[in-house]
Formats: sequence, C-alpha cells, structure tokens
Amino acid sequence: MSKTVKIRKGANINLKGSAEKKTTEAALSETFAIKPTDFHGMVPKMLVKVGDEVKAGTPLFYDKSNDRIKFVSPVSGEVAEIVRGAKRRILEVRVLADKTQKLIECSPIDISGMEAAQVCDVLMDGGLWPFIKRRPYDIIANPTEAPKSIFVSGFDSAPLGADIAYLLDGRETDFQNGINALAKMTAGKVHVNALVSDSSFISKTKNAQVNTFSGPHPAGTVGVQIHHIDPIAKGDVVWTVDPQAVAMIGRYLNTGKADFSKTIALVGSEVNDPQYLKVISGTNMKSILGGRIADGDTRIICGNVLSGLQVSADGYLGFFNNVVSVIPEGRDSQFIGWIAPNFHKFSLSHSYFSWLMPGKKYNLNTNTNGEGRAFVMSGQYEDVLPMDVYPVHLLKAIMTNDLDKMEGLGIYEVAPEDLALCEFACTSKTDVQSWVRKGLDMAMEELG
Repeated sequence: MSKTVKIRKGANINLKGSAEKKTTEAALSETFAIKPTDFHGMVPKMLVKVGDEVKAGTPLFYDKSNDRIKFVSPVSGEVAEIVRGAKRRILEVRVLADKTQKLIECSPIDISGMEAAQVCDVLMDGGLWPFIKRRPYDIIANPTEAPKSIFVSGFDSAPLGADIAYLLDGRETDFQNGINALAKMTAGKVHVNALVSDSSFISKTKNAQVNTFSGPHPAGTVGVQIHHIDPIAKGDVVWTVDPQAVAMIGRYLNTGKADFSKTIALVGSEVNDPQYLKVISGTNMKSILGGRIADGDTRIICGNVLSGLQVSADGYLGFFNNVVSVIPEGRDSQFIGWIAPNFHKFSLSHSYFSWLMPGKKYNLNTNTNGEGRAFVMSGQYEDVLPMDVYPVHLLKAIMTNDLDKMEGLGIYEVAPEDLALCEFACTSKTDVQSWVRKGLDMAMEELG
C-alpha cells in the first residue's frame, strides 16, 4: 500500500544557478574515462591493455571479488591510457573515442519469462549491474543476495538538483521496462518515491509501490526514504537504483544496445547559461564546460554541492552523476567574519540577518567560514536529519572504533549523503561524510 510521508526536519538551500528546462547536446569528447574510484570498495582487474580497440559495451575490467561484475567502455575507440596512483592503484581507464560510434548489439531482451538470476545475468553481461547499489554500506550490490526491497528516488531535493521527470522526458517506456526488470529481482516491493505535487509519469509507475514525500531536503535522499518506508535492520539488504539508471536498464532491454548516453544538469552561479546537456557517461569535462562557465576561480563539482566530488576542468564525469555544479572558490577569510550583517550569506541558525529574507537565492562559495573546532553537542544535527538516529553519538562511536555502539546507533541505516546536511550545519566543521564512510567500511569489514 502506498505511503505518504511528510518530512519536517531538514533545510532547503536556495542557490543561484538552477537549470533552465532546455537541453543541448554536448560535443563528443575526444576521450572518455571510467573511474574505479567511483565504485567504493571495488578492486579492479584489467581485461584490456593500452592500444586495444573496444566498442561501447566492451568490458574494461572486472571486480576482483566477483568476476561476474564487469565494467564496460561507454564508447568505442582505443584504450589510450590506464592512469595509476599510489601503489599502482588504478584511477582511470581512458578511451580515445571514435568519431563514429560502434556499439555492441544484440536482440531486444524479453524478461517476462525470466527468473531473478537470469535477469541479473543479463544486466551483468550488459555492463549495467554497477548501477545497482546496496544498503547497508552503499556499495555495488551482490547479485547472489536477495534484497527485501528496491528503492528508486524519483526526485532530487539537493541544492540545484536536477528535475528527474525532465531528465527522463520521452523515456517513459524505458523507465517502466527498467522497473519491470527490478521487480523480477526481489520478492519484496520496488518502491518508486515521488513528490506529493508530482503529476509526471513517475507518479504513475506500474509494477511498483509509488510513495509520495513532501518537505525539505533531504527528503529526496534515498536513505531517508528507506528509513521511513522500509527500515533496514541487521541482516537486511535493500538495493537502490538511480532513476536515470533505471531508464538505461530499460533501454538496454528494449534495444539490446550498449548505449550509455544520458542527460545531466549543468548548474551553479558560475555557469553562464544553466541548462541540461545530453552526454555519454564518462565524458571529459571540457565538452561539458567549454564556453559555459564564467572566468575566475571556481570549483567544479561532479554531483550536488553538499555531497559531490571536486573534479578538475580536464577531469571526467562520474559514473553516477546527473548533475555538474560550478560555484565560486572561497579562499579568503572575511574581515570581522560573523560579526558583519552578512545579508549575502545563508545560515541554518540566526547568526546572519539573511534569515529575515526567506526565499532569497544565494551565491555561496566553498568557504567553511571557520576552522575545525571541538566536536560538541549542539543539537544542530538533529534539526536537519529526519531519521530516528542519534547522529552525534553515532559519529563519536565511529571515531572511537566502537563497533557495538555503531551497530546499536544505526550505522546500517545511513550513507554519507544522508548526513551531508549535518556537515553543512556543523558548528565544529566536522567532516561528517568522511567519518560515516569510515564507519561503514569498519562495519563492513568486521560485521558484514
């Protein structure tokens, strides 16, 4: 039975630079990259070497812990470089793209008579399995595990988040076919979550339980949605899939083609004309940003401004990213700091007079407006985290390596992005998301 959830805790950060609903096709990048670092905890084993010719859909490497999970090239061309870091860790596999793309193709795939294991095999063969993540731990799902449910968040509540219905405009059939495939892989329900005000095809999805949400960010975060709809207990496994990935799965089943094209939102106050762009997964940022951002000292972020990762102007789009944000760098400290009226700054407290101007849009930079301080109980985390979790106690348990307390305080329920707003609100300037990730790794190693 569908549920309606009203999120009361949280906050919307209104930033300048939201994307206008128009779409431009980005120029084909010279090089593309798939980055093993996008897949936390995965150790890659190479299947190709520099100079090899590949098609879109050709496996480049596989997961050392499960050789059935393969990571494929998003384009056809030549393997140009395998970028390694410390201890020869593979950071990127770059492909020099052909001018005319060649895709691995097969016949359209009818899954109506398939069992769950067969659908899993189809997605792994097509290189689409890495889109499926599991909770707890927020890592790539294990195809041998049976999830009790699968969650798809049909809206993005993060600052400057993409309009999911617009991203998927014209791909309703693909999305529904992807949902049908996911429904085959769980004995439980596929939960598609939409805004209460949503009248798009997302709210009319079949073969799934459509739940509706209202309230501020992080209402659109899938971890918060799981917590309110089907909470995770010890031993439970829940899968999550990005809505655009659902459509890519459906497109692969409909066409049999290894097509990794998608639509992203280019947003932020430093973007000259914020809009949507058609790209291919792993495209070089030059094709996305070229001529579209203002001059000056900027930070380019793959993802939203709260939980995305910084990337260089010649870096590559991440595997899971539907948004690229560009905001000003904040390298200089402000004279007299918080004592100034600061009408141009946003705060979750009443430290600045900007609280008198609800609805104002801000041009915020990356400055944290302070240094690291003692980690104190302030109640700020609880005001913005709509989960029955004691976030400060959980973080202190992580910091002291107390696995028993971590388990009792809800480590299974959270992922770094769920507490991103806590990090923004933190007076102590604690790197909350990094600590959550460390706690999950510890729990996975010791308990999972």
